[in-house]
Amino acid sequence: MEKYFNLILKDIEERRLYIARALYEGAAKDYAEYRHGCGEIRGLSLAYETVNDLLRKLESDDDE
Repeated sequence: MEKYFNLILKDIEERRLYIARALYEGAAKDYAEYRHGCGEIRGLSLAYETVNDLLRKLESDDDE
């Protein structure tokens, strides 16, 4: 199961980096699009932390 969580984490991180790179390179057409991208990055960061915390909890439960 750990392999699936790691795949999810990898996909989230790749998407987050893709958006960050696009914003850095000026891909946003206007401020609203820039804010949307920033919001998406924040949401992906929260999802990453949530999945990572769950993975750590599952790993620690397996150790017990």
